[in-house]
Amino acid sequence: MLFSLKSATAVSAAALSLVFATETFAADVTWNVSLWGKRRAFTEHVEKLAEEVAAKTDGKFEIKLQYGEALSKSRENLDGISFGAFEMAQICASYHPDKNPSLTVLELPFLGVKDLDEEIKVSMKLYEHPAVKEDLARWNAQALMPSPMPQYNFAGKGDVPDSISDFNGMRVRALGGIGQLMEAVGAVPTSVTASETYQAIDSGTVAAASFAPHAHLSFKVVEVANWWTKNLNPGTVQCPVIVNIDAYNALPDDFKAALDSSVEPALAHYLETYDKVYEKWWPELESRGVTQVEFSDAELAAFAEKAGPIQAAWVEEQSANGLPAQDILDMVKSTLAE
Repeated sequence: MLFSLKSATAVSAAALSLVFATETFAADVTWNVSLWGKRRAFTEHVEKLAEEVAAKTDGKFEIKLQYGEALSKSRENLDGISFGAFEMAQICASYHPDKNPSLTVLELPFLGVKDLDEEIKVSMKLYEHPAVKEDLARWNAQALMPSPMPQYNFAGKGDVPDSISDFNGMRVRALGGIGQLMEAVGAVPTSVTASETYQAIDSGTVAAASFAPHAHLSFKVVEVANWWTKNLNPGTVQCPVIVNIDAYNALPDDFKAALDSSVEPALAHYLETYDKVYEKWWPELESRGVTQVEFSDAELAAFAEKAGPIQAAWVEEQSANGLPAQDILDMVKSTLAE
């Protein structure tokens, strides 16, 4: 009888422990993040976000980073978010401009973004615009934070340009809005792939290419270039980290607070990471004797004048699609002017 009582007590204790364990497990949340490529500067803020959230929730809210398109192709991440295949993803607006037209405003040429701090400021302001929220909500998505990319300045080989007219007839690797801008100043934009750019410049197929500094290093453009447009700042890409609205709304309040409050340190970490890229970039230019071209205010104004019609065309097109496009563009410019 004594043995049976002890056995019953042990069974009851074990069952109770199982109940609590089950409740604890049920309260935990795991989010999957769809990413492409490998861990790199472009994903460091997501890494930091996951680290911060785990620390603030004692590991009860886990954000798992899935690289190499393990969950979805890069151009299909917005679709995956829309039907809840995963809870978080990086996207780039130019991958599907028809699906997120409001975000493409920050891919227009010559907006005047000077650095990554400004890119973060204007991106976060854009994400709060009602029309942008509505645009992304069509895909059950909301923007959490940007993946701020540096301006895609040109590195090239040959005669050093110091005026807008020097680009007339020049073949350049330039895509999207930057390609439109260069075409407007008389250049001939081409769609050479990133991996082919080194050979294209070295062989003279193209004279220059627009990349962020880290890409000029990664694709070895800097090894064949003899000039770089230090202050042209023609434009960049817009690649936010987005979350599934239903998944976000389902989070307990303390988990939401942990996620939201982790954005600032995540972006600070991202900037620190890019500082290290620049620590390599400037000495690389100096050691190779690359001329750093600084255009005069008059020449920059001439570029801006060419960008005007491109921006106006964007406003006209997106207004016809039902977006308050002029209001969005004005908001972007006023934010950058602050």
